[in-house]
Amino acid sequence: MSTNSDDLVTPSLASQATGMALQQAEDAMTNKTEDVEPSTEENAGREPDPEAAPPLVSQQPEPPNGGVAWFVVLGTWCASFCSFGWINSVGAFQEYYENELLPNYSLSTISWIPSLQIFFIMAMGPIVGRIYDCYGPRYLLFGGSLLHVFGLMMASLATKYYQILLSQGVCSAIGVAAIFQAALNVIHGWFTTKTGFAFGIMATGSSLGGIVFPIMVTRLIKDVGYSWTMRICAFLILGLLIIANLTVRTFRKPPPVKLSHNQVRQLFKEPGFVLCLLGFFCFTFGIYVPITYLPVQALDIGIDASITEYLIPILNAGSLFGRILSGFAGDRIGCYNTFTIVCYLTAIWILALWIPCSTTGGIIAFASLFGLCSGAYVSLISPLIAQISPMSEIGFRTGVIYCVSSIGGLTTSPISGIIIDGAGGWTGDKVFAGVLCLAGTTFVLATRLYNTGFKLAVAF
Repeated sequence: MSTNSDDLVTPSLASQATGMALQQAEDAMTNKTEDVEPSTEENAGREPDPEAAPPLVSQQPEPPNGGVAWFVVLGTWCASFCSFGWINSVGAFQEYYENELLPNYSLSTISWIPSLQIFFIMAMGPIVGRIYDCYGPRYLLFGGSLLHVFGLMMASLATKYYQILLSQGVCSAIGVAAIFQAALNVIHGWFTTKTGFAFGIMATGSSLGGIVFPIMVTRLIKDVGYSWTMRICAFLILGLLIIANLTVRTFRKPPPVKLSHNQVRQLFKEPGFVLCLLGFFCFTFGIYVPITYLPVQALDIGIDASITEYLIPILNAGSLFGRILSGFAGDRIGCYNTFTIVCYLTAIWILALWIPCSTTGGIIAFASLFGLCSGAYVSLISPLIAQISPMSEIGFRTGVIYCVSSIGGLTTSPISGIIIDGAGGWTGDKVFAGVLCLAGTTFVLATRLYNTGFKLAVAF
């Protein structure tokens, strides 16, 4: 009987244990459900927690599209004046180095100085863009300001070719790259309805810099010499960069996306991006030929030196209006439509006006029209990339565009020097520039058609 009693007790205890376990599991599931989805009655009587994090929507305010945003645009304008505005004055230095400071060097050898400046402002794009995506513009602007000013101060002490190459062509150029990329990318977060116009205003800084710096350089070199000319330019740049460092900041920095090798490879599998990349790659080859060689070519055909020293300022004055108008038009008819129209005109001016031109009036007309139309290259490049890119990757993608285009920036001037010194002459160099501008614009047009189809009335 004891054995039978034990047999009866054991199943009973097991049943009780199983029941208790099931009850505990049900209680746990009930508590978990209540924690996740509290009842309506509990929510109605519950006081809001003042320390609770606000909803995600409240942390993402709408861009102001004005007001304090224009102070940011002011800062980017100062940065653009000191960075790309300085690069736009390379023609004035090309002429001075060839005729005065470095007369024993060939045209193609001297061309490496402006070529390196153009190369670094573009080639540093992916690195600078990635730093911007992760940390914003502050460190880029500060570090770039130090390098730019220091490089120009060292250039003021330079007397040999390699010294100018390292100080102006490398150190200053790396600083310029950091400054310009920071200014170029920061506007996106502050505007949604006036983006093109804001970029147009920012880009006028580089145009005005391209007007002021060549005149400063040519005049001051005659009055105070090369060394003090570089120092005065450096002090002016320092003052404007202080304003930029105080005013440029992000409104809403997107969380950085960790880029993997697969994501980078995927980037080059996007037809729209690849076509845009090819467009800027080709266009860069063509656009810097007139900017670098227009004064030299004008002197070569007998135009007075008192006129040629103003050709780059005239070109950049036209570019100033072109950048404002292209940004304004981009907000209304689309950035891709605007870029395609004015950049086709740029190629036409090179092929139809610059090639046959041999008079002072014709050269001045070409400088004005080329500057007016080519201004879209600077003012619209970032909006074009932003239109086909995620917000969190704009800095990196813009950097990739600039990096690939830097090959053109690095090699255009030396290639042009070889063409000019060889059988092609000035005509061959102009054809080289015009055809590549045509090809580059066609690739950008293909990007537009890939995204919109053959719908010509679409604003894109």
